[in-house]
Amino acid sequence: MGIVVAGLFSLAIFMGIFVPVSQRLLGVRFGLVRLALGAALTLSVFSPIANALVGRLPFEGSDAAAVAFLALTAICSMLAGLVFLVLAEALVPTGSLPRARDLRRDLTGRIARTRRYLQILRIAIKHGLGPYLRGRRRPGRENAAGQAELAQSLRLALDEAGVTFVKLGQVLSTRSDVVPASVATELSRLQDQVSPAPWPQIEQVLTEELGSPPQELYADFDSEPLAAASVAQVYTARLPSGPRVVVKVQRPGIASIVDQDLDIVRRLARLLEKNTDWGRSMGVRALADGFADAMREELDFTVEAGNMTTVAAGQSIASSNDLVVPKLYPDRSTGRVLTMQRLDGIGLGSAAQAIAERGLDAARLGRTLFECLLGQVAIDGVFHADPHPGNFLLLADGRIGMLDLGSVGRLDPATREALQRFLLAIDHGDPVAATDALLEIVYRPDVIDERALERAVGQFMTKHLAAGVALGPAMFNDLFKIITSHDLGVPPEVAAVFRALATIEGTISRISPGFDLVAASRQFAAAHVTDRLTPDSLRRTATEELATLLPMLRRLPRRIDRIAAAAESGRLGLNVRLFADERDRRHFTGLLHQALLVILGATAGLMAVLLLGTPGGPKVTESISLFQLFGYNLLVICAVLVLRVLVLIFRLPDNRSA
Repeated sequence: MGIVVAGLFSLAIFMGIFVPVSQRLLGVRFGLVRLALGAALTLSVFSPIANALVGRLPFEGSDAAAVAFLALTAICSMLAGLVFLVLAEALVPTGSLPRARDLRRDLTGRIARTRRYLQILRIAIKHGLGPYLRGRRRPGRENAAGQAELAQSLRLALDEAGVTFVKLGQVLSTRSDVVPASVATELSRLQDQVSPAPWPQIEQVLTEELGSPPQELYADFDSEPLAAASVAQVYTARLPSGPRVVVKVQRPGIASIVDQDLDIVRRLARLLEKNTDWGRSMGVRALADGFADAMREELDFTVEAGNMTTVAAGQSIASSNDLVVPKLYPDRSTGRVLTMQRLDGIGLGSAAQAIAERGLDAARLGRTLFECLLGQVAIDGVFHADPHPGNFLLLADGRIGMLDLGSVGRLDPATREALQRFLLAIDHGDPVAATDALLEIVYRPDVIDERALERAVGQFMTKHLAAGVALGPAMFNDLFKIITSHDLGVPPEVAAVFRALATIEGTISRISPGFDLVAASRQFAAAHVTDRLTPDSLRRTATEELATLLPMLRRLPRRIDRIAAAAESGRLGLNVRLFADERDRRHFTGLLHQALLVILGATAGLMAVLLLGTPGGPKVTESISLFQLFGYNLLVICAVLVLRVLVLIFRLPDNRSA
């Protein structure tokens, strides 16, 4: 027992020396466990190295030689600990292992995720998707029968996998640029209807979120759900002040399930992008990341509440008397509960007969819907990203109610202006201007054949945008074919625009089958986009630009005069500051330091080899000369410098001390 205590005491004392010296020599910080192991290794090799250098005690030589050999032994044993630290950093980088306090929690999560992962793989293999996951088969290369079989297998597998994968299938059904059209059509059959959760569980969620039981906050609350989906359930209620409302409640426990499934979706996407060529070409990892972000937003009802407020305040809704966004009640809304105005009406999917019976103008309703969406896209910048028939109601007074704003798209001003120019080019039938606007909307590659792209856009406009041509899914499929064939990348927000336009076309066709969306889009461009070209608008734009440029214009004559005078007298010069950015200086300095360390290490190593191979010289001991002693020290210096460079290479910038 006493030997163990003495050993631990010696290790503690030695760590007090090893820790600061090692971190100073290598220039980085390490975790306590690694430093303790390095110190123990250094202490354990000290005696063998001393015996190898000077032989068995007693030492035969001068006191100065004894001190020199003692220092060399200490440095060599320290070198063993440094080598261990560098190898540990190379093999197991700092931060790659979980901390001890998080190990139990992470292990539990890994077991649950692995179980779910294996369950999903079994479902995929059960439905015949194994060859696609292994990269042996590629979607889109089958014949018609093969694509139909793939589409059905994929739909059945996603439906069986649960809520997150049903949502993923619904998103993919709108991405004809990513999946074949037959697959997208089959995936559109996925339904998001499940058995409702028991009322006691829903009541508990309401009490936890609102702070009181629903019976105390609402004058009346119907415990039978009006609708039940995989993420939330909707109930009818009445506030104490009288208004009738609907209450959207998130299903209990759904957040943990979705988080686990989203992690699996991302892992599968990384696997497919790494192991399959079709996964890389489709960019499945970026698709998975975008889907995960959208899904997490849908789980946070505060996002939907903000979307409702933003959309209701937009110009397209505020200036229209035919569209209604439900009023939100913030005092009874949280991240898992939404209380909003109840709109009584008929879903547009089944409202055709009601429109005819009431004598309403179906074409006017379709134009109202379409112009609202285009206005949200091109003017407001915030638009309904999922305008399917179930998200619109035909109200009793003939207006249209807009529901479910959990999924909205957002466009920056530059993209909105490019879309406006695209609409204006369509109205004018100008393929060159349409191509220029399209290149500002999408991600363009480094090299592109713009003439071929202009011809493709011109043929597209002739085929689909002529008067009287029906707008349908084929139009968007052809547009995506043009984009993908020229290696153009579609930003997620722009893909959401195309998806919303394709969806609104199907919605409007339910109430007005003969509605001409091409003519409506041209009317919208003529009525709204060209407003920027009116004299008043141009005058206002010119005034704003001149107000910005005026200070610069006032200074410009003096600067031009100075430049002309300097040029006339031969004193004109150009000053350029290299590495003006602090980040550039820091990066270059780091590279220079590493290069100097490599040069110094190589020089010390070369000198060490030369000294060790030089015969003769003063004898320090019977077997070692002074030249060899210097050579061993230079060799240690070389090793330390090389190890410092290696540990800087292995250590990632964002790693933390473990």
